[in-house]
Amino acid sequence: MAHDPAPSGNTSLLDRLFMHFRSLHASDSFLLKTVLIVLFAFVAWLFISESTKHQVAVPAYGGSLTEGVVGTPRFINPVLAVTRADKDMTALVYDGIMKLGPSGELVPDLARSMTLSNDGLTYAVTLRDNVTFHDNTPLTAEDVFFTISKIQDPGLNSPLRASFENVRVELLSPYELNFILPEPYAPFAESLTFGVLPKHIWKDASNEEFPFSQYNSEPVGTGPYRVAEIKRDTSGIPEAYQLTAFTDYHRTIPNIETLTLRFYTNESQLLEAFSAGEIDSFAGVDQSLIDELLAGDNAHHVEEIPLPRTFALFFNQNKSVALRDLSVRRALDAAIDRAALVEAVLGGYGAPLTTPLPPGFGLEQESTSATTEDGTPLDRAHVILEDGGWKLNVDSGLWEKEIDKDIVVLSFSIATANTPVFTETAHFLQTEWEKLGVPVTIKQFEQSDLTQAVIRPREYEALLFGTDLGRTLDFYAFWHSSERNDPGLNVALYANITTDAALEKLRTETDEAVHKEALVTFIDEVDAEVPALFLYSPKLLYVFPTKVANGAFAGVAEPSERFASVAAWSINTDSVWPFFKE
Repeated sequence: MAHDPAPSGNTSLLDRLFMHFRSLHASDSFLLKTVLIVLFAFVAWLFISESTKHQVAVPAYGGSLTEGVVGTPRFINPVLAVTRADKDMTALVYDGIMKLGPSGELVPDLARSMTLSNDGLTYAVTLRDNVTFHDNTPLTAEDVFFTISKIQDPGLNSPLRASFENVRVELLSPYELNFILPEPYAPFAESLTFGVLPKHIWKDASNEEFPFSQYNSEPVGTGPYRVAEIKRDTSGIPEAYQLTAFTDYHRTIPNIETLTLRFYTNESQLLEAFSAGEIDSFAGVDQSLIDELLAGDNAHHVEEIPLPRTFALFFNQNKSVALRDLSVRRALDAAIDRAALVEAVLGGYGAPLTTPLPPGFGLEQESTSATTEDGTPLDRAHVILEDGGWKLNVDSGLWEKEIDKDIVVLSFSIATANTPVFTETAHFLQTEWEKLGVPVTIKQFEQSDLTQAVIRPREYEALLFGTDLGRTLDFYAFWHSSERNDPGLNVALYANITTDAALEKLRTETDEAVHKEALVTFIDEVDAEVPALFLYSPKLLYVFPTKVANGAFAGVAEPSERFASVAAWSINTDSVWPFFKE
């Protein structure tokens, strides 16, 4: 019988192994192959199992989100946008030189860099050279210059015009330009978040034609989303915009492929649409409707977004002898249970305030909860009034004090707007202070009447009023002594030399330490003199689907900025090894 030749010394280990397989009996060979297959399958399973354990989820392209908005967009144009619907659409379709970053700070967007001169007057901007509009036309400094010229044009009456009054723009190169201010203004960078128009589309539109251009409803920008389809009603009014991710976006392509905004006439229609599953998200609806709407709903949650807005009661001491008394103002302040106020008026969706500073935008306030002090708020208020020389008249039940040889009775009126939040707040204060023995009369006005007949001529004893400070917390218009008269908004008619100096520093100084010191000085002075009672800071309530990841809402100054990080939002995910993750 012939035999296979014996392996030579030069035969490889693999060759000898195969030769050994061929020499085995059929049954032994089958058994060995089976063992090897099982071993290979086990090793493969072990590799896949361990690989899965160590992989991480990363956002992937795809998916769709439908959001509901109250109102109808008319000017999807950064120069003219004024309504909530206008601004929401503009935020998605256009980009600014600067934008809100994920941590709430301003970061370059269309700008590659921005530097400020030592004198605080010149902002030198270098634009990115890889940005295109949705029609694939490159963006240059000419587009920025053109947009500013339209904002500054008095014939267009842009709502942004005041931010660029007396600001000069210099074109240096296709991607470089300077913004030159007449005087230092630290919050100016905030103004550079305006969306940039494409000059090649808008340059031939006269002022008369500008508001009626089709591009106000069919916008072309550089933003993360472009208009793909417009659904209109029989009158041609837009009912919905379907936006798709701009695949040539100068940053990372947005993860969510399709974003649709549907528009509704009022809150009731929007809520019906949400209940019917027509929309996934919405923002800015009355807080009293939120909890009931989401009861048992695990597919959504509420993002509570702090806003740089405060509600306060401002005293006009020129109109009330009693309110000139510091002990009165301190007693009224002490009598307010702010936690109960926030619960009653905002359903708990707000932050109690005891200073002008809203939470989340600067120095955080220490808790001033009434539970940390002895007695109830009313007990403390009684003590403050008694220590201030006020006596409770047993017969009338009112507080009295002799001031300048006259007996002054402690009572006053509150003027405010005729809207639900102001109505509920005013009645809460009225109820609490009447328990203290201080009668309060509430006078409500429609907004236009309040402005013209009450605020402008300063015809009020106390004014329940809201302030919008912006992300940089510009208190100047509300508290500097130069703003006491109309059209200034210093409705407390407050004048303090130390405070004025601090407010001027807040406007001009960019050094963080100096800025913080000035802010502390301002807050301490106002706290000592009590020209107003700070009540609460509301939150923007954003009903948001749990299917969407990576939402970031820090530093939002107005509702449309909830879309600042929209390109990072994601619905779909992929799994990758950690070293493949960006």
